[in-house]
Amino acid sequence: MRLSGEGKRFLLLQGPHGPFFARLRRMLVRSGAEVWRVGFNRGDHVFWPDRASYIPYRGRLEDWPATLEALLAEKGITDLVLYGDTRPIHARAVALAKDRGLTVHVFEEGYLRPYWITYERGGSNGHSRLMDTSVAAMREALAQADMDLPDAPARWGDMRQHMFWGALYHWFVLTGFWTYREFRPHRALTVRQEFWLYCKRLALLPAHALERRIAQWRIRFGGFPYHLVILQLEHDASFREHSPFSTMTEFLTLVTEGFARGAPPHHHLVFKAHPLEDGRVPVKQEIARLAGQHGVTGRVHFVRGGKLAVLLNHARSALTVNSTAGQQALWRGLPLRAFGRAVYSKPEFVSTQPAERFFAQPSRPDTRAYRDYRHYLLETSQVAGGFYSSRGRRELLRQVVDMMLSAQDPYDALVSGNAAPRQQLRVVN
Repeated sequence: MRLSGEGKRFLLLQGPHGPFFARLRRMLVRSGAEVWRVGFNRGDHVFWPDRASYIPYRGRLEDWPATLEALLAEKGITDLVLYGDTRPIHARAVALAKDRGLTVHVFEEGYLRPYWITYERGGSNGHSRLMDTSVAAMREALAQADMDLPDAPARWGDMRQHMFWGALYHWFVLTGFWTYREFRPHRALTVRQEFWLYCKRLALLPAHALERRIAQWRIRFGGFPYHLVILQLEHDASFREHSPFSTMTEFLTLVTEGFARGAPPHHHLVFKAHPLEDGRVPVKQEIARLAGQHGVTGRVHFVRGGKLAVLLNHARSALTVNSTAGQQALWRGLPLRAFGRAVYSKPEFVSTQPAERFFAQPSRPDTRAYRDYRHYLLETSQVAGGFYSSRGRRELLRQVVDMMLSAQDPYDALVSGNAAPRQQLRVVN
């Protein structure tokens, strides 16, 4: 049967910062589908140029489910589309859509970022089907697949664009507050604070780059073995919803204590901050305090952002809560300890040792099992491209709209033999 959007009615909620959702709408409309968008603030409004299909929601969060239920019935919605499934607006919408038997399309940052995004149905991260899919089942699904796998990317492809669109979005949310007075961000900070942090981070890029180069130089020429801690944002959904920690300090404490007790005395510990770390949590200061408290000050280092590969290439092991960047460690065959729930937390290749024992003698991953897992992702939920750069959006739209229009989700399509040919992205640095 011909792939078509005829008879489908998509409702889009909040998407990535920038014009991706607007570009997605144009392609879906060309396929024959009808598309509407609910906006919750001025930022959503500005990045959706088609006024006829824009539906503003200016009510309270507690009134949202009833409003959405009426909207789904009025428009005859068949498909719900959103970016991330944990913010309160989206969590309520996903539950309602599933009760009504609608197809829920979830976009997320790539599990194999930076040159891929994640597209799944029903849920992502801790709510993904991957959580309950064994490596054995993945190998069975891959029996008929044969693909050359690209190397692990070494850098984020569109970080500057990500920061730019984020700052612009929060500027529009801030200046247009009077038209959406009931809007509340899904994070703890106010819109004004979010906007200020985006601007501050952009202004400090040169100073932070210099600080990073100095820290990397000390590690590179220090000649000591080290363990790498891949940090996340405390306000990130994966950290908040799918980890045992309520604050970043809890994680930092556990790791520093484990290192002080278990690591050989000539080993060092390197904390690498998330590229979007904006200072709302005093991570650097907390690390210095904990290092002093446990008597390891001279052996603990902090690196502000930058390329992960530079540090991973010489690390002895890696630790994280549940960052997708942990997979770059697995691709290199490094022992990995993940403390939260993650789609890659399979017993074949992720350690479950207590921190102290991991630092003393980390268990190594089954690299063949991880290669099969990565192959499975690239054949299913990982789509070449990105949300924030024009090139990334072009690459993404070439493939993902067909996946959205398919009767099967990416995982079922692979098992049935109906998966679309996967686009091989050529990485150009």
